[in-house]
Amino acid sequence: MANREALRELQSRLASRLQAARTEGVQASWLAVEAAGARYLFPLAQSGEIFPFSSAQHVPYTQAWFLGVANLRGGLYGVVDLAGFVAGRAPTMRSDATRAESRLVALNALLEVNCALLIDRLAGLRNLDAFSSSAEPPEGSPDYFGSGYTDANGVYWQEINLQALSQQSEFLSISA
Repeated sequence: MANREALRELQSRLASRLQAARTEGVQASWLAVEAAGARYLFPLAQSGEIFPFSSAQHVPYTQAWFLGVANLRGGLYGVVDLAGFVAGRAPTMRSDATRAESRLVALNALLEVNCALLIDRLAGLRNLDAFSSSAEPPEGSPDYFGSGYTDANGVYWQEINLQALSQQSEFLSISA
C-alpha cells in the first residue's frame, strides 16, 4: 500500500513539475522514461498527460505492439507498447512489480493523434545539463530517433521525436 502511495506521489510531483516547466519557461527539455531496459527522452512540448496503466481493450487484427484502446479522461486513445514498436516485435510480459510502475504517456493534443505510449517507468525530467555528451542517432535508426545523450553515470538515453513518430506510416498502420 505504501508503495502505491509513493508511486502516486511521484506521479503527482512529476505532473506538477511538468506543468511548472511549461508555464515558467524551459527548465527541463525532456520527460525521461524507461521501456524494456532502454532509456528514452520525450520532448516536453510533444508529451501530453501521464496516466497509470491498468489495461486496454484489445482490438483484433492489429499489430502485436498495438495493445488496444483505452478511455483516458473521456477520450479514446490507442495504446502502443513503446518497446515493442521500437523493436518491431510483440510486447514483453511484465511482472506485477513492473506493471505497478507502468504508465501511459499521451502524445500532446497538438500532434492530433489520440495515442498513448506504454512505458515501464518514469525517470523524471531532464535538461541538457544532465548529460555529459551527445551524439547523432545510430546509423540505420528510425527517422523518429533524435540525438543520443550520455549522462554522468555513463547511461545512454535516446531522444524520440514524438511528432516524427506520430507521422510514421508504420506507426499509423496498426492493422496486422
